[in-house]
Amino acid sequence: MKTVHVAVGVVTDSQGRVLVALRPKDVHQGGLWEFPGGKCEPGETIGQALSRELREELGIEVIEDAPLCCIRHDYPDKRVLLEVRRVLAFAGEPVGREGQPLRWADIQNLNPAEFPAANAAIIHRLRMPDRIAITASAATVPALQEEVFRLLQQRLPVIHLRQRTLSEATLQALIPDLLAQCQRQGCALVWNTTPERFVTAPVDGLHVSSAIASRLQARPVGAEVGFSVSCHSLAELEHASTIGADYALLSPVAQTTSHPEAPVLGWPRFAELSAGVDLPIYALGGMQIADIPQALRHGAAGVAAISAFAVSR
Repeated sequence: MKTVHVAVGVVTDSQGRVLVALRPKDVHQGGLWEFPGGKCEPGETIGQALSRELREELGIEVIEDAPLCCIRHDYPDKRVLLEVRRVLAFAGEPVGREGQPLRWADIQNLNPAEFPAANAAIIHRLRMPDRIAITASAATVPALQEEVFRLLQQRLPVIHLRQRTLSEATLQALIPDLLAQCQRQGCALVWNTTPERFVTAPVDGLHVSSAIASRLQARPVGAEVGFSVSCHSLAELEHASTIGADYALLSPVAQTTSHPEAPVLGWPRFAELSAGVDLPIYALGGMQIADIPQALRHGAAGVAAISAFAVSR
């Protein structure tokens, strides 16, 4: 079966809404909403194809774009390869130049059933948060409770519970209360631990170190909870993808106070590694909230950090 190579653009407005277009009823997957784009012509790069398609379909000029994801999907009658890119900047006002209806939609309210099946993965990727907070090490239970409370006050979407001072038994006893607090705030709680310890106090997700991941041959938890991995190289990213990780933290992107001796990747190398695997990747190491746009430009899903979310006491 021949593969149809398609360039897809995720165009957003100043309110964070995404532009979608309605497919004509007489074409493949007709009557469904889609993200704008089209087939790549022979000899075109993805960037060139995307710019041409959005110019022809919407009348806009792409100024800046960055990789989002790559999706392979088999329909009963064709196979598609969607190379999806974020449109970070564009000129002009989008209009349906081919007569197609357009609408700006809230990303969280998108209904995958109203889109071609291959687009469900795009919607999932767009809904991923652009920031992950990691707890600082706490010497006492009250200190950890205060840390989590302060992070929840910032309405963060995800908190990674990483502790190297408190005992595992102490954490296991404390986790049910921390999970309840997070759930009340609509925040996902992820425990940085081993798969064996995770089952004693399961939360919303399991995160493992690269060393632990290297010993795994398959995803250690069910699909009902999240699974992520710390990585430092392309080989580790590839392994994380092989064992079914939902996302990875890649570090160190910049200099960190916790590991000042570690050689940094820098953004060009981060982008190169991210492009080498189809897996959502968060930039870790010296990251601040202000680095999120830079991270997106280099193909990241967002940033993960400790100090960036710390609050003065």
